[in-house]
Amino acid sequence: MNELNMLNSQSEAAANLLWQAAEFNPSIQKVVVGMSGGIDSTAVAYILKQNHYDVIGISMKLWQEKGKDELSSHGGCCDLDALSDARRACIQMQVPFYVMNFKQTFEKEVVDYFVREYQAGRTPNPCIICNQKLKWEGLLQRSKMIGAQAIATGHYARIKQLPNGRLTIQKALYLEKDQSYVLYSLSQENLARTLFPLGNYKKKDVRAMMADAGFTRISRKKDSEDICFVTEGTHADFIAGRSHKKPKTGNFVDKQGHILGTHKGITNYTVGQRRGLSIALGYRAYVLELRPFTNEVVLGTYEESLKSVFRTDLCKFMAVEKLTDPITCNVKIRYNQKPVEAKVIPMNDIQCEIRLSQAVSGIAPGQSAVFYIDDYILGGGIITEILE
Repeated sequence: MNELNMLNSQSEAAANLLWQAAEFNPSIQKVVVGMSGGIDSTAVAYILKQNHYDVIGISMKLWQEKGKDELSSHGGCCDLDALSDARRACIQMQVPFYVMNFKQTFEKEVVDYFVREYQAGRTPNPCIICNQKLKWEGLLQRSKMIGAQAIATGHYARIKQLPNGRLTIQKALYLEKDQSYVLYSLSQENLARTLFPLGNYKKKDVRAMMADAGFTRISRKKDSEDICFVTEGTHADFIAGRSHKKPKTGNFVDKQGHILGTHKGITNYTVGQRRGLSIALGYRAYVLELRPFTNEVVLGTYEESLKSVFRTDLCKFMAVEKLTDPITCNVKIRYNQKPVEAKVIPMNDIQCEIRLSQAVSGIAPGQSAVFYIDDYILGGGIITEILE
């Protein structure tokens, strides 16, 4: 517990460095930048280039729907229009640029996972899996092949070394853009070979910097907020297309099993949802539970949706090697949700029970719960079971 106490008591002013991880490995010279074609990754390449790093831009070709025109685009991070923007930016910076094909891995590890989870009544976060399986495991492997010491991405987060010697992720200096939540599963090896140059920046300052540097088109691009491979319709439409099955209608029920109406298929819903239910019950209804085996969607009141105890599996720890004793920290159960104080109780090396200090709505199996001490990631895991 001493390691965690040191972490909890650590307090330091924000560093003036543009990037954080370099302080742990000053020998880093050649860096692979994961280029999405957006403003953030372009800014990363520009910052590192201006600071005399040997920069190589790599875009990952991830997704193209079968039967779609090879030249079609939708403006996300997976399409060919984004690749073209990344290539143009690298030419402008006089940075070598390569496209690497990860489509097969992306389809297997991210897309198929996404479909399976929704069909099983869970709500996945594909960005977390993509970060772990592709943007780090895949990109780091390729970077080693070309002699690079590190990779850099456009995530708004910071890397810090703790008094216990371990590396962890600290939230971005400006919390409105913080992306630490989706990075909790990175390993110590990942962190030791990663740079996050944007951790101390405001997004508006990044846009201004890139506009001043002559990247006019990219500086005006909107942030990508949707699931990059769902290009048309809803995620439920995408799942139906992938599985070649129309969503099977079933019953809305209350907690006692009384039939309330008919739903459009469980892949259309997530725990905590209240919009788009298309049912009038005389009160504001929330999704309490999805039951794939009986094809039922359980509805109830907001008060009934409030929960405070749940379990996580496949836990990974960053600030410590493993958690051996219960600890009080802050927990985020969704990307945009405010952290809630909680006690994290280890059940074994990879499973924990989480007891929130206050009940919240929307604790959804399949989502990630990320544990923080102050601004630092302790660890996290996949929500599997809601207890009370």
